Amino acid sequence: MNDPILNDHPILADTFAPGEEHFDEYLKLWPRERREELASRATAADVRAALRKDVLHPEDFLALLSPAARPFLEDMAQRSREITLRFFGRAVNIFSPLYISDVCTNHCRYCGFNADNHQKRRHLSVDEAAAEAFALADAGIQHVLLLTGDARKVSSPQYIAEVAARIKPRFASVSVEVYSLTLEEYHLLMQNGVDSMTMFQETYNRELYEWLHPAGPKHDYLWRLNTPGRAAKAGLHGVGVGALLGLDEFIHDAFCTGLHAWWLQKHFPGTDIGLSVPRMCPHEGAFEVKHEVDDRTFVQYVAALRCFLPRCGITVSSRESADMRNHLVPIGVNRVSAGVSTAVGGRVVNAENSGQFDISDRRSVEQMTRDLAALGYQAVAKDWEGCDR
Repeated sequence: MNDPILNDHPILADTFAPGEEHFDEYLKLWPRERREELASRATAADVRAALRKDVLHPEDFLALLSPAARPFLEDMAQRSREITLRFFGRAVNIFSPLYISDVCTNHCRYCGFNADNHQKRRHLSVDEAAAEAFALADAGIQHVLLLTGDARKVSSPQYIAEVAARIKPRFASVSVEVYSLTLEEYHLLMQNGVDSMTMFQETYNRELYEWLHPAGPKHDYLWRLNTPGRAAKAGLHGVGVGALLGLDEFIHDAFCTGLHAWWLQKHFPGTDIGLSVPRMCPHEGAFEVKHEVDDRTFVQYVAALRCFLPRCGITVSSRESADMRNHLVPIGVNRVSAGVSTAVGGRVVNAENSGQFDISDRRSVEQMTRDLAALGYQAVAKDWEGCDR
């Protein structure tokens, strides 16, 4: 590990004041053994009681994720649908991801960007990134999500900020899904037009996490775990979390993801907290998925999240098929991607590289808009107006 690019992870202290709680401290109150015991003891009566409540507690959420809830899937879906209509109506926000660099120093065992994968890499210049972004704007996208690999000396915070500043005039919202940043670096992005961020913990199982990330800056479990709280503290309008389903047993990562969003809502009530629910799918390299999540369990997860977190945005990406996403929108999903490519370049820039993962839903913005209308929903390109925070 003598490569200077691999050793560009700063040794940083978290930026919470003394006495302020970090999420990792709260998570200690929910050890794996406690989750397993409560989930195994959940009964049909517990599930019915949770579905009757307007305000759920973590124990109720765990009951809705448990095996005891499986016979109540239709009841859960109906309850989730009612809540979604109450808080979001029939509006579904459309966004598109924009990969601007796949140079990465991490060795994540499950990821197509793994530094050990011998594939062509591409890092877009600011001009190239702007050209790709403007092609999305021309297609009707108003919410864009910038993504990079984890290589600070290549895709620096300053580079990400420069791209954001260049493209912001064409978009209502510019979000990022990049490596963990400091409080000051989030401030830098905000000053240049970034309003939201998403950070996947991948798995909340620390031992498994550290095995899955054997080398690179992402190996630091706690630094990543507390990143969403740091971004919210910086004042970003929106903060999103998620786990990559299939890495650990479903009940654990599903519960911890919901708990994380719930904790963030409690501590940062002025921040728009969202969740993404990605499942493992094919990618460059080889990785055995030991805990596949079947479709029925996946629907149960979305419904349970909506019942537990009525005001949270729920995103289902193009990892899922068009059919699955069409079924999930009426149940609880209010944010979907369209016009997606997980490769760097390709819309305007001629870049021959593989994507981070294979996508299942390749619908254009126009197709997605038509399909949502057929379901009785309105595709919304712009759903909020930014202001100084």
